Amino acid sequence: MGKEPEFVPYPIHEQLPGIDYCITSPPPWHTTMLVGFQHYVIMLGTIVLIATILVPQMGGGYEEKARVIQSMVFVAGINTLLQVYFGTRLPVVIGGSFTYLLPTLSIILSRRYTYFIDPYERFYHTMRAIQGAMICASIFQIVVGYFGLWGVCIRFLSPVIAAPWVMLSALGLYYIAFPALANCVEIGLPALIILVVLFMYAPYGLNQGSFVFGRCAVLVTIIIVWIYAHILTAAGAYNGRPPETQYSCRTDRAGIIWGSPWVRIPYPLQWGRPLFYAGDAFAMIAASFVSLVESTGTIIAVQRFCSATFVPPSVFSRGIGWQGIAIMLDGLFGTANGSAASVENAGLLAVTRVGSRRVIKIAACFMIFFSIFAKFGAVIASIPIPLFFGIYCVLYAYAASAGIGLLQFCNINSLRNKFIIGFALILGLSIPQFFREYFIESGYGPMHTRTRAFNDIINVIFSSSATVGAIIAYLLDWSHCYRDDSVRKDRGLHWFYKYRSYNADARSEEFYALPYSLSKYFPSY
Repeated sequence: MGKEPEFVPYPIHEQLPGIDYCITSPPPWHTTMLVGFQHYVIMLGTIVLIATILVPQMGGGYEEKARVIQSMVFVAGINTLLQVYFGTRLPVVIGGSFTYLLPTLSIILSRRYTYFIDPYERFYHTMRAIQGAMICASIFQIVVGYFGLWGVCIRFLSPVIAAPWVMLSALGLYYIAFPALANCVEIGLPALIILVVLFMYAPYGLNQGSFVFGRCAVLVTIIIVWIYAHILTAAGAYNGRPPETQYSCRTDRAGIIWGSPWVRIPYPLQWGRPLFYAGDAFAMIAASFVSLVESTGTIIAVQRFCSATFVPPSVFSRGIGWQGIAIMLDGLFGTANGSAASVENAGLLAVTRVGSRRVIKIAACFMIFFSIFAKFGAVIASIPIPLFFGIYCVLYAYAASAGIGLLQFCNINSLRNKFIIGFALILGLSIPQFFREYFIESGYGPMHTRTRAFNDIINVIFSSSATVGAIIAYLLDWSHCYRDDSVRKDRGLHWFYKYRSYNADARSEEFYALPYSLSKYFPSY
């Protein structure tokens, strides 16, 4: 009998293996263009849903909705280029965020706007108030980023904290992923199943890096299901169905194509002069803090999926500073929503196995192009929302898995580490769920005082899974036996120590150095 093979633990990888094109190795141009186009299409789903929720509440119609979507996509393209060129330099897409929905809806439903009879006048006044609050919120991230305050927080980050933080940045969206799919299950569920089959099972009989199954599985899925949805609509499958079902399932009910001009360039202050109110500003600053936390978890996931090393604290601060600039542009252009790193695009990096920086630059160019030639972009934006979220179920899962991969850097057999990670995950999911259910039942959050701004601050912070989980993990990890050498080793801090300084690892300069024209002005980076 032959000798049985000796089994050894899997080695630790500081850079994720299996990525075909990493951050500094661009694929061929035809692959770059198609994968970049996929990133553009994927980020549209979140933007369309946010505009669909906010614009009718503000009093706007199809034309205002189309203009808001156009402005959001245009600014997202600019912000993505700024982040890729001057921020973290990672292939991260900066797009719309659900984090800003609660304070934005609080502004929209404020009593001072109930006296407007004309819905369009109400739309313009609420938009201007949202712009003012967004501009104030941007200052928070600009200060925290460019003054290096967020870099100080990152210096104390351990794998025990980072793992639940990254996982909850994606898992925290569970409450909207499948429910949005289920609004039209005959479209959303086929999208989910077809995508899983294309990128998980089909490549086993073919080449894992094949162009159709390895690179364009998402685009192929959208084309197949979109045609199927058109057939259902033309065949009259939804005739006589409730308006909600028709809006979710039909391909001719979005109203975006009708309301979009052929060519239009969004410009700052297009809705008028911003209005500033202290209560609105404080609530939006709380949302800005939450988006900062969630974006950090997403950036770490992107760092893993583009096969880069851990982001140095100074680079994190630089990226957050530029994200503050992104929120400032949101306020100036009037997008009605703030910016954050896109979780779904982080998952798309893993599905395509392409983590190239050039791909995201091309995606940003698609965003700007299709927002200027708005009628063409509106055709793509009219894809049914359940189709988007059928795909998002896969992308959120991949983004959450990046946090699982960080567990290799700590001792997962330590009962201390097990408790901290598990406790952060369970409370990070259950506390926000309690706040959401309370709001649905009562019409307001658990914090219900006479001061609306204070209520919004508490409700926004504790409605974020990533924020709750990160706070709990930080407190437990650093308050329990942090001076013990054995605990320090179990926490995996030694894996992150060498990245605390930008110059400690030669790969940091390769991945995160600014373009040469700017590097001489920022030698500390």
